[in-house]
Amino acid sequence: MALDKILAISGKPGLYELITQTRGGFIAKSLLDNRKISVGIQQNVSILSEIAIYTLTEEVPLREVLVKIKTKENGEQTSVSHKESKDKLEEYFFEVLPDYDEDRVYASDIKKVIQWYNMLQKNDLLDLEAPKKSDEEE
Repeated sequence: MALDKILAISGKPGLYELITQTRGGFIAKSLLDNRKISVGIQQNVSILSEIAIYTLTEEVPLREVLVKIKTKENGEQTSVSHKESKDKLEEYFFEVLPDYDEDRVYASDIKKVIQWYNMLQKNDLLDLEAPKKSDEEE
Protein backbone atom coordinates (compact mmCIF):
# COMPACT_ATOMS: atom_id res chain seq x y z
CA MET A 1 0.00 0.00 0.00
CA ALA A 2 1.20 3.49 -0.79
CA LEU A 3 1.75 6.08 1.94
CA ASP A 4 -0.85 8.36 0.33
CA LYS A 5 -3.57 6.24 2.00
CA ILE A 6 -1.95 6.33 5.47
CA LEU A 7 -2.83 9.23 7.78
CA ALA A 8 -1.65 10.71 11.06
CA ILE A 9 -4.53 12.50 12.78
CA SER A 10 -3.67 15.20 15.32
CA GLY A 11 -4.86 14.28 18.81
CA LYS A 12 -5.36 10.60 17.95
CA PRO A 13 -2.80 7.88 18.64
CA GLY A 14 -1.28 5.77 15.90
CA LEU A 15 -1.84 5.78 12.17
CA TYR A 16 -5.00 5.42 10.12
CA GLU A 17 -5.81 3.98 6.73
CA LEU A 18 -8.08 6.12 4.54
CA ILE A 19 -11.19 4.10 3.68
CA THR A 20 -13.55 6.48 1.90
CA GLN A 21 -14.56 10.12 1.63
CA THR A 22 -17.82 11.43 3.04
CA ARG A 23 -19.65 14.70 2.62
CA GLY A 24 -18.10 16.19 5.78
CA GLY A 25 -14.69 14.49 5.78
CA PHE A 26 -13.76 10.83 5.53
CA ILE A 27 -13.80 7.42 7.20
CA ALA A 28 -10.47 6.01 8.43
CA LYS A 29 -9.48 2.68 9.99
CA SER A 30 -7.03 2.58 12.89
CA LEU A 31 -3.90 0.49 12.36
CA LEU A 32 -3.79 -0.04 16.14
CA ASP A 33 -7.16 -1.72 16.72
CA ASN A 34 -8.88 -1.77 13.28
CA ARG A 35 -11.71 0.48 14.50
CA LYS A 36 -13.27 2.79 11.96
CA ILE A 37 -13.68 6.46 12.81
CA SER A 38 -15.28 9.41 11.11
CA VAL A 39 -12.90 12.34 10.64
CA GLY A 40 -14.21 15.84 9.98
CA ILE A 41 -12.57 18.23 7.54
CA GLN A 42 -11.77 20.60 10.41
CA GLN A 43 -9.36 18.09 12.03
CA ASN A 44 -5.63 18.41 11.43
CA VAL A 45 -4.62 15.42 9.28
CA SER A 46 -1.21 14.62 7.76
CA ILE A 47 -0.82 12.23 4.85
CA LEU A 48 2.43 10.28 5.29
CA SER A 49 3.36 10.64 1.61
CA GLU A 50 3.45 14.44 2.10
CA ILE A 51 5.82 14.40 5.10
CA ALA A 52 9.55 15.04 4.67
CA ILE A 53 12.52 15.10 7.03
CA TYR A 54 14.92 18.05 7.01
CA THR A 55 18.55 17.35 6.16
CA LEU A 56 21.42 19.80 5.86
CA THR A 57 20.97 19.97 2.08
CA GLU A 58 17.35 19.13 1.28
CA GLU A 59 14.09 17.63 2.53
CA VAL A 60 14.01 13.84 2.27
CA PRO A 61 10.54 12.30 1.78
CA LEU A 62 9.39 10.15 4.70
CA ARG A 63 9.07 7.19 2.30
CA GLU A 64 12.84 7.28 1.67
CA VAL A 65 13.61 7.47 5.39
CA LEU A 66 11.32 4.48 6.06
CA VAL A 67 13.08 2.54 3.26
CA LYS A 68 16.44 3.30 4.90
CA ILE A 69 15.14 2.06 8.27
CA LYS A 70 13.71 -1.05 6.61
CA THR A 71 17.09 -1.74 4.97
CA LYS A 72 18.97 -1.17 8.25
CA GLU A 73 16.58 -3.46 10.16
CA ASN A 74 16.24 -6.10 7.39
CA GLY A 75 12.48 -5.52 7.30
CA GLU A 76 12.06 -6.19 11.04
CA GLN A 77 10.96 -3.91 13.92
CA THR A 78 13.46 -1.22 14.91
CA SER A 79 16.27 -2.17 17.28
CA VAL A 80 15.41 0.85 19.45
CA SER A 81 12.07 1.71 20.99
CA HIS A 82 10.39 5.06 20.45
CA LYS A 83 10.49 5.34 24.26
CA GLU A 84 14.32 5.44 24.42
CA SER A 85 16.25 8.47 25.66
CA LYS A 86 16.71 11.50 23.43
CA ASP A 87 20.41 10.64 22.95
CA LYS A 88 19.71 7.04 21.90
CA LEU A 89 17.01 8.17 19.46
CA GLU A 90 19.30 10.76 17.88
CA GLU A 91 22.16 8.26 17.66
CA TYR A 92 19.89 5.73 15.92
CA PHE A 93 18.49 8.34 13.52
CA PHE A 94 22.01 9.53 12.72
CA GLU A 95 22.81 5.97 11.57
CA VAL A 96 19.73 5.99 9.33
CA LEU A 97 20.01 9.53 7.98
CA PRO A 98 23.53 10.87 8.73
CA ASP A 99 22.91 14.40 7.44
CA TYR A 100 19.57 15.09 9.13
CA ASP A 101 19.26 18.64 10.45
CA GLU A 102 19.62 18.34 14.22
CA ASP A 103 18.31 21.89 14.71
CA ARG A 104 15.00 21.25 12.90
CA VAL A 105 14.38 17.54 13.55
CA TYR A 106 13.45 17.09 17.21
CA ALA A 107 13.52 13.96 19.35
CA SER A 108 9.70 13.96 19.22
CA ASP A 109 9.89 13.78 15.40
CA ILE A 110 12.30 10.85 15.59
CA LYS A 111 9.96 9.10 18.06
CA LYS A 112 7.08 9.49 15.60
CA VAL A 113 9.10 8.17 12.65
CA ILE A 114 10.23 5.10 14.64
CA GLN A 115 6.73 4.53 15.98
CA TRP A 116 5.21 4.89 12.49
CA TYR A 117 7.79 2.54 10.96
CA ASN A 118 7.06 -0.13 13.59
CA MET A 119 3.30 0.24 13.11
CA LEU A 120 3.60 -0.03 9.32
CA GLN A 121 5.92 -3.02 9.67
CA LYS A 122 3.53 -4.74 12.10
CA ASN A 123 0.64 -4.24 9.66
CA ASP A 124 2.73 -5.38 6.67
CA LEU A 125 2.42 -1.99 4.95
CA LEU A 126 6.11 -1.39 4.24
CA ASP A 127 6.00 -2.07 0.50
CA LEU A 128 7.46 1.39 -0.14
CA GLU A 129 8.49 1.27 -3.76
CA ALA A 130 9.11 4.63 -5.39
CA PRO A 131 6.04 5.98 -7.18
CA LYS A 132 5.96 5.05 -10.85
CA LYS A 133 6.72 7.97 -13.16
CA SER A 134 4.37 8.52 -16.03
CA ASP A 135 5.71 8.86 -19.57
CA GLU A 136 5.19 12.63 -19.46
CA GLU A 137 7.42 13.05 -16.37
CA GLU A 138 10.41 11.21 -17.88
